Amino acid sequence: MKYIMRVVIGLFLCGCFQAPRPVVHLQGETMGTTYNVKYVALPSSISSEKIHDAIDASLVKVNQQMSTYIPDSELMLLNSAPANSEITLSPQLVHVLLEAERLYELSNGLLDVTIGPLVNVWGFGPRAQREIVPSQDELNRALSLVGFDKVELTSTSVIKPSADTFIDLSTIAKGYGVDVVAEYLKSQGIQHFLVEIGGELRVAGRKPSGDSWRVAIEKPSASERGLQQIISVGDNAIATAGDYRNFFVNDGQRFSHLLDPTTGYPIRHFTASVTVVDSSSMTADGLATAFMIMAPDDAKRIARENNIPLYLIERVDDKLSVYYNDAFAQFLQK
Repeated sequence: MKYIMRVVIGLFLCGCFQAPRPVVHLQGETMGTTYNVKYVALPSSISSEKIHDAIDASLVKVNQQMSTYIPDSELMLLNSAPANSEITLSPQLVHVLLEAERLYELSNGLLDVTIGPLVNVWGFGPRAQREIVPSQDELNRALSLVGFDKVELTSTSVIKPSADTFIDLSTIAKGYGVDVVAEYLKSQGIQHFLVEIGGELRVAGRKPSGDSWRVAIEKPSASERGLQQIISVGDNAIATAGDYRNFFVNDGQRFSHLLDPTTGYPIRHFTASVTVVDSSSMTADGLATAFMIMAPDDAKRIARENNIPLYLIERVDDKLSVYYNDAFAQFLQK
């Protein structure tokens, strides 16, 4: 009898054992960059081809709403609208603009999506790269158009203060795209995934092995690729902003694409990169840029006061100095 029970138990255990489910990897192009989606397949889930098609379609829609590179995008139609006219917007664009407004206030105006005129005059926007320093008159004209506090935003519409007001959502649009894809995967019952668009990441669940998704913070260097820190963020998003990829050099001086909306000039402090963790990729994306623009001490203070996980790298005497707060420490992989 004991022998029979052992056989039955053995058969039961064999029947319950299942090989780890495969990880499906989908790739594509969007927003002038690439995307990668990895997810643990479900036994009876929708086919990966249909998921891939749905992801592509959702990102095309995001691009058509948020891009400054598509002349007839919803955002560009808003940018070309006359002053003081109320423009009804899609719920998605309103959602992103409301978060931009919140981050504008949190950052004391340093994350400002009306910075478009400055971005354009410096040659970092949809226009061709100029790689020359604008005149003070050009900067003054652009600065006169900047200020999200001048925009009237409601739950359904927006009113621009000037016909030349130009909203640029490049600081949060990729993060929003990540959130859109992540929420779609969840709607399909997929609980374990990694979504990445142009370096903006959001993860949930675990790998088939049971291990957490691990993410690398890049070493802030324009001359070499390297890993600075490995982290595991749980069911969260992570975004890194830096000044070491997008810049130009004029008369021996380096000009970053990260612009201070209060001065009109690229940042001049010694922060090399900033990494932020949040439940929303859109929010993490915007916060990383905001903390990159502001002085390091201000970034540390605001992150501490708002319990925002922050990992900040500064250049000190030609060396990299790393700071992270208590909220971020839990994500470090020793």
